[in-house]
Amino acid sequence: MSILEKHQIIEKNATLLLVGSLLVVSVGGIVEIAPLFYLQNTIEKVEGMRPYTPLELAGRNIYVREGCYVCHSQMIRPFRDEVERYGHYSLAAESMYDHPFQWGSKRTGPDLARVGGRYSNEWQVQHLADPRAVVPESIMPSYAFLKTNEVAAKDVGMDLKANRVVGVPYTPAMIANAEADMKLQADPNADTTALLERYPKAKTGDFDGDPSKLTEMDALVAYLQMLGTLVDYSTYDDATGYR
Repeated sequence: MSILEKHQIIEKNATLLLVGSLLVVSVGGIVEIAPLFYLQNTIEKVEGMRPYTPLELAGRNIYVREGCYVCHSQMIRPFRDEVERYGHYSLAAESMYDHPFQWGSKRTGPDLARVGGRYSNEWQVQHLADPRAVVPESIMPSYAFLKTNEVAAKDVGMDLKANRVVGVPYTPAMIANAEADMKLQADPNADTTALLERYPKAKTGDFDGDPSKLTEMDALVAYLQMLGTLVDYSTYDDATGYR
């Protein structure tokens, strides 16, 4: 009996076809799922990635609270037009400490995955407070109230603890110094040596233009200024990782 004749037997027998299909799907499922039971992490580790500072984490919470993700994505696809406009395509590791991640697919506004450092703090504050003052065609609402809302620094330690439960590697020292670190990062006159040891590449200084108080604007701008700045793509090889 030829292979074609055997194949026709299976095709014409609904029971055999069903059993064969189940076997194929079962084997494929096992091959895909089984490794997840013994692999500690399926995300490639990338040099430079770290947990958010307490101030950045507070800013991210504000970003989520205000629904910024509804109009802005944080995932650059590996396509030429996106890479030329926004920068290097996003890596999975860049979202490894996001709960939930901010990838998105809706772009009423531009992607923000590489917005950190592209504009000054003053520009970010002005844009958030009065979007059309810097981008006349913008339809973004005003977030000027963030300049008057003070951040609840005393609760940030609990936030770090909650994130550690879901796998973010905050250390006991990070949690113990959470409130102090939040205030230090936005203080232009503070000694931030210890802060930078815990959170390398953290942007420090006055973010909202008013060093006398710590506001939600400080937190949100600190978060935006960090996005896309942790990984050094000048030393990153797409095929093998870092050179």
